[in-house]
Amino acid sequence: MKQRTLNKSIEIVGIGLHKGVPVKMTLEPLEANMGIIFYRSDEGVTIPLTPEYVVDTKMATVIGKDNVVISTIEHLLSAIYAYGIDNLRIVLDNDEIPILDGSSSGFCMLIDEVGIKELPQTKKAIKIKKEVDIKVDNKFVKLKPSNHIVYDFSIDFDHPIIGEQQFRFDYTIEQYKDNISRARTFGFLHEVQYLRSIGLAQGGSLDNAIVLDDQKILNPEGLRYNDEFVRHKILDAIGDMCLLGYTMIGEYNAHAGSHHLNHLLTKELLKDPANYEIVELSEAKDKDEVKSLQMAYAKVKA
Repeated sequence: MKQRTLNKSIEIVGIGLHKGVPVKMTLEPLEANMGIIFYRSDEGVTIPLTPEYVVDTKMATVIGKDNVVISTIEHLLSAIYAYGIDNLRIVLDNDEIPILDGSSSGFCMLIDEVGIKELPQTKKAIKIKKEVDIKVDNKFVKLKPSNHIVYDFSIDFDHPIIGEQQFRFDYTIEQYKDNISRARTFGFLHEVQYLRSIGLAQGGSLDNAIVLDDQKILNPEGLRYNDEFVRHKILDAIGDMCLLGYTMIGEYNAHAGSHHLNHLLTKELLKDPANYEIVELSEAKDKDEVKSLQMAYAKVKA
């Protein structure tokens, strides 16, 4: 198992969800052991991807440094994490990742187009050793030991279209692309109206989000999956776990989880070294973990 980056750079221009202004984003390959790094080219500020740089989790996961922020990073990170990319520089000329269609499928297509480059150095992963959880009222998120990569999520909304939903995702890249990446972000009409009144969600539309009123979905094309809502929650959670810095080997389980709870979970895990182990995925050791990840990445373009 080797570390991964992109074969070559990707450049796109899109609209940010909240400000609604164009942003140019370039994904640049990096050498081994450099990790995922964000760079605001308009401000000249580099922001490493670690939990200590998370500055807001109310509407999205937002990182920042020196009064410079980058917002709505979770959809892009979800795709990067799903493809097992370890080293990448993300360059932006504004403060939001392009929203595209509200899912991560567009980012997956871009990665497929340029392909994955394997680097000479051995891949590292973070293996969960002890169960860690965060609970707030009836909501919880947890990480627990497993030799596989599993995301198990449930939600319960008092809405006739959503209601109770649960989805268990046993990770492979092909399953991610088929069953998770196309799930779009969602919101309620009254929330959208309020956000716009305070200057947010200016780039939101039926082209990049599922919008619901009190009874129905407003998008004329309907849903991509019957349970698209809970699948998008898994998409978000995968992106948020990218802040651990390594591919996670373990099981993530949540009920009514959120960006905020995910952030607290990553901090709780990392504050005690007894909770986890950083493993090098060489052929000579960690055979269960290597086998699991080899199967997961088997069909990724190289």
